[in-house]
Amino acid sequence: MSTAVVQIDPKLDLVLERVVDVPRELVWAAWTKPEHIKKWFTPAPWTTIDCEINLRPGGIFRTVIRSPEGQEFPNVGCYLEIVPNEKLVWTSALGPGYRPAIRAAGTGTCDELYFTAIITLAAEGPGTKYSAVAIHGDEASSKKHEEMGFYQGWGASLDQLVAFAKTL
Repeated sequence: MSTAVVQIDPKLDLVLERVVDVPRELVWAAWTKPEHIKKWFTPAPWTTIDCEINLRPGGIFRTVIRSPEGQEFPNVGCYLEIVPNEKLVWTSALGPGYRPAIRAAGTGTCDELYFTAIITLAAEGPGTKYSAVAIHGDEASSKKHEEMGFYQGWGASLDQLVAFAKTL
């Protein structure tokens, strides 16, 4: 199957890469089952309290996250590309059925940002080479996402994913 290739632009894109000691099939399962997403997706002490997945191009990827203070933030996106155990692409710029999203302003959360996430998994020995790329349309959005804690947050979530996947 041929998949789209993205040229990384360091001014627009944020990249987290790591080799993890979990087989890619377990990483894939952690990313594609709502009951699994709720266990690891949001960096503690935040929690993911709900998740809906329709794992097909145009399908919904929805989460509801809760802050330590109890405030809830829904996030809705649309899957663009799915290659089992290899690649998962979704965007916050579109809702289910490729319907353009309307972003809220002034929330101070990722809900203000349009970005496309590309998760790639490659077998590396008994583990997985994990790559998460958040691509943005402009430098301001990329910078804001980075300042909101992209590397720390996505890194902590990956640590939680790995710990969870080891229980599967």
